[in-house]
Amino acid sequence: MSWIYLLIAGIFEVVWSTAMKLSNGFSVLLYSVITVIGMIISFGSLVLATKSLPLSLAYPIWTGIGAVGSVIVGVILFHDQLSGLTWVFGVLLVVSIIGIKMTSGN
Repeated sequence: MSWIYLLIAGIFEVVWSTAMKLSNGFSVLLYSVITVIGMIISFGSLVLATKSLPLSLAYPIWTGIGAVGSVIVGVILFHDQLSGLTWVFGVLLVVSIIGIKMTSGN
């Protein structure tokens, strides 16, 4: 169940960061509320995940899901332009997340 909590935490990391961008500096109420709710769910799920997963495993995976997810959302939703080298580092981040999981023994 801890891995599910960690996945939920990572997904809501993307949700709140996207909503924060859409809130236009917290001037759009709906997106501001979604940002706060997303933060609560993300941090709350991370807390539940770290009850049985080591912090050294949970935290980098959580931030990695958030980082990669935010890059994908940025490209799709906000039409961010990324260089080829940026994509290479994004792939390396995904490989690193998988490597951390595979070598953790959990």
